Amino acid sequence: MKLHDLKPAPGAHRERKRIGRGIGSGKGKTGGKGMMGQKARSGPKPSPSFEGGQMRITRKMPKLRGFKNRWRVEYQVINIGQLNDVPDGTELTIEEMVAQGWIHPAKPVKILGDGELERKLTIHAHKFSASARARIEAAGGAAIETPWVVERRSRSRGPNPPRHSRKAETPQKA
Repeated sequence: MKLHDLKPAPGAHRERKRIGRGIGSGKGKTGGKGMMGQKARSGPKPSPSFEGGQMRITRKMPKLRGFKNRWRVEYQVINIGQLNDVPDGTELTIEEMVAQGWIHPAKPVKILGDGELERKLTIHAHKFSASARARIEAAGGAAIETPWVVERRSRSRGPNPPRHSRKAETPQKA
């Protein structure tokens, strides 16, 4: 076998369609483009949103103003007036609030100062308003802030790598 004997396998190459070469070819006259109109002409086609001169739907829709803060933390609120049912001298933790059904464990808690507190309570929460803190301490109790820790999840659903600070990684210059 010589180089000039090499040929593609039968059926590997299809003949090119010769468009617009007479009605006998099956692709004559309009050449597969249908009747007249903008889509039959050469050159760029109209954009998919073009509606023939009618006001396009994307222009009819109102513009969305503003933005939504993706880092916003939404707190569950408990007013100190609701805490008068708790016995005097109790240490009220977040776990106990969840057990009482006052809050959901997945969201942080903020104690607000609406109402009067007649009991001496030690309250653990993620945030306190200034008025709530003042009223709790005026009643002889304590307001203890616990940090709200959001559990990071990796996209692979595997274990999360430990976080390292850049300061710890850079070597100190002597």
